[in-house]
Amino acid sequence: MASHTPTASRRHWGSTVAGVLILCVMLFPLYWMLNTALQPDSGLLQVDPVPSGLDLSGFSKAISDQGGHLLTSLAVSLGAVAICLAISAPAAYGLARFGLRGSRTIVFGTLITQMVPGIVIANALYNSYVDLGLVNSYFGLMLADASLGIPFSIVLMRSFMVSIPGEVIEAAQIDGAGPVRTFVRVVLPMSRNSLITSGLFAFLFSWSDFMFALTLNTTDDVKPITLGIYQYIGAHVGDWGSVMAASVLSAVPAAILLVLAQKYIAAGITGGSVK
Repeated sequence: MASHTPTASRRHWGSTVAGVLILCVMLFPLYWMLNTALQPDSGLLQVDPVPSGLDLSGFSKAISDQGGHLLTSLAVSLGAVAICLAISAPAAYGLARFGLRGSRTIVFGTLITQMVPGIVIANALYNSYVDLGLVNSYFGLMLADASLGIPFSIVLMRSFMVSIPGEVIEAAQIDGAGPVRTFVRVVLPMSRNSLITSGLFAFLFSWSDFMFALTLNTTDDVKPITLGIYQYIGAHVGDWGSVMAASVLSAVPAAILLVLAQKYIAAGITGGSVK
């Protein structure tokens, strides 16, 4: 047994070094973005590999110019999460528990919808939004962004709800709980990990959306941060420090949520694989 220890140790260190190198490669664009943001007076090709000082003027200008767009993205993303979970949770429960004929086909069809190019959906939505008066509205953009996360959420939560023991649901029904109360008081609390995971991904889908924001808004009344940065680059192409600072600020909420919810993500994704 001892003779294998040096080999195992070398493999361990080799895997660690390889993992660190891959991580450095993946994080380098983020580092360079932050590095450029801290050197607002340097041209894009004159940025030093390591910032010599802590110049936050680029961040001050980015907050002044893009702060409102960040708040717009936050409001739209939270609204999209609420709509997404309100639709996908009951749908997933119905597909998991009601024994619907063709439920697997429905789930497969739900997955197929995510393969449709976003530009096709955006163009189709625009005509409908004009008729409904939802163009240039917060609610309209929330609805559109919610559609990005609904298919994924349905599939994820269904796989989790299938694994809930039927005896638990039957016990609630014997105690007098109806279908709605059983769903709200029993199923949803037991599906907390999948709910958090679905909500997080719905938030990320909405936060990073650009196609719907560009297509469904013709004025500056509702401008999320993705559209704000896109137009910011055109107006401040020489001020890359501020542009990169705005990009860093737009990445902060998503990074914080991922760090806080990582244990729920792991449990939510793997929870449905064990019954």
